[in-house]
Amino acid sequence: MGNIIKYNSWEDKAPFGALKLNQSMRISISGNEDYNIRDISWVILKENVELSKISLIRESKKYYQGEFDGFSEVGVYFYYFEVDIEIDGQNQKKYYGKSIEDGSSCEYLYENLNKYQITVYDDYEVPNWYKEGILYHIFVDRFNNGNRTKKPNNPKKNSFIYGNWSDTPMYIKDNEGNVTRWDFHGGNLKGIIDKLGYLKKLGVSIIYLSPIFEASSNHKYDTGDYKKIDSMFGDEEIFKELIDKARKKGISIILDGVFSHTGADSKYFNKYGRYSEIGAYQSQSSKYSSWYDFEQYPNEYKCWWGVKELPNVNELDSSYMDYVIRDKDSVIKKWTSMGVKGWRLDVADELPTEFIKVLKQELKEVDKDAILAGEVWEDASNKISYGERRSYLLGNQLDSVMGYLFRQNVILFLKGEITSSHLNNRFMEIKENYPAEAFKSNLNLLGTHDVARIKTELNEDKDMVKLAVGIQMTFEGIPYIYYGDEAGLCGNVDPDNRRTYPWKNEDEDMIELYKEAINTRKKYDTLIYGDTQFINTKNDDVFAYMRYVEEEKVLVMINRSENTQNIELNFDENALEEIDIKNSSKKYLESIFRENNIFKIDLKPKNFRIFNLKNLIEV
Repeated sequence: MGNIIKYNSWEDKAPFGALKLNQSMRISISGNEDYNIRDISWVILKENVELSKISLIRESKKYYQGEFDGFSEVGVYFYYFEVDIEIDGQNQKKYYGKSIEDGSSCEYLYENLNKYQITVYDDYEVPNWYKEGILYHIFVDRFNNGNRTKKPNNPKKNSFIYGNWSDTPMYIKDNEGNVTRWDFHGGNLKGIIDKLGYLKKLGVSIIYLSPIFEASSNHKYDTGDYKKIDSMFGDEEIFKELIDKARKKGISIILDGVFSHTGADSKYFNKYGRYSEIGAYQSQSSKYSSWYDFEQYPNEYKCWWGVKELPNVNELDSSYMDYVIRDKDSVIKKWTSMGVKGWRLDVADELPTEFIKVLKQELKEVDKDAILAGEVWEDASNKISYGERRSYLLGNQLDSVMGYLFRQNVILFLKGEITSSHLNNRFMEIKENYPAEAFKSNLNLLGTHDVARIKTELNEDKDMVKLAVGIQMTFEGIPYIYYGDEAGLCGNVDPDNRRTYPWKNEDEDMIELYKEAINTRKKYDTLIYGDTQFINTKNDDVFAYMRYVEEEKVLVMINRSENTQNIELNFDENALEEIDIKNSSKKYLESIFRENNIFKIDLKPKNFRIFNLKNLIEV
């Protein structure tokens, strides 16, 4: 049996994608004239609860339409279609939902329905300074030591200091896998100050710092004191100097907020008695006791992923929320008032919805242009965490999320594991689910401290890395650079991905590519503000998309294969003007051939081309 109806949410729903509160929508469906269709119903649900069932209006023998006035509450909604048909004199009901491949409709058994999603949000706007930015993520201990002697500041007791800056990081662990001596290279805040000129020339406008507060480890995700800079990194005076000097260069600072747990070695828990205050581990009468959950006091307590050095906190505990968010001198207010322009929430999935909402509200009261980003590895529009449907992108929580899906999609394509068509569909699904502001604020990352470096992930194939950077710097969203990726650093997963920046041993060719790609992004408004149209090249190895805003259009084409690919596109006369980014176009590629309005474009092996378009007819 063929399909009884034809519908594609990417083409037949207006408006496309997520909806604002109370925004109406319209759908159009084609019916197969070979069937006696008696009725098509559009069924709308909130989770599994039916909210509305709309009988579509038959506009002609073939076409049906339906309208919905809009949703009065934010949330994630779903829909599918019920089709009543007559077959051999018998009435039958068929169910149509979303294909797992793209936005088209597919017939299902009711119990296996894959429903369409509608994200409904309260309209919001992310500050332009952020959307226009190039973000650079610094793991502080491994970036640069700004001391004249190059010796680390205030080494911690029982720690391991590397003899050379270029030494490969490693862990010193006991038989049970616990770290017994933390290792340090000696990077600090002065080191970042010294390299602000380099970052400015690279094109960076946002620095995101891994945690900088006092802690035992080199990574600082085991917070010891939220209100004190770790002495190995510097102090408040030096941090304020960093903020001020960065601001003068047009660079904003974002901090890492680790609020789902603290360190066991902290003023709050004080398991080892190293702090003068009475911690929750030491006494149940401690003012911090309500922050933690003890199953059997004092040695059995809830901790992050079973790591005893990271006791979980009760984020909604009133005194904890006061300390971190609400007090006049709260953690958020202290550092934001100093000039910090935003926060990235570690493991946002493990923070209660109410905690994030209150934090966002209080943050905006200190600085209305501050941003709140979150660590989310999956589709942030429909994520379910601990049995709860999360609502990160609905207007009163996160401005932005970590783009791990972007990274995954790009890598799968460049490694030949999916086709260009599949890549189109994967990106379209995110674009459909995310509010427009969230998609434009997505942090398009290729590497972080939690994954293998992009060069290692792509088998140290430099040409493939250049393709990844070409996509990253021309895509909708915010380019996110993990320190050292631009210098050609390799590294597998933690701790190998946390090697030191290779000062005086950089891959200068890669740095120049980053600089020129960033300059190109800033030159064309459409690469920052433009919408995206994905193009079906009819070639598995060639991924293409057009960025457009008003009259400006830019076409990006990427060939991952080992062979030259010949692509034909239909454009108006004199439509293409090539944009020259180092190693992408004119240096290696042949000219464009045109026959009538058909442009024949040769894409050399493992290379990309970028064009400025005018008077686009059809793609």
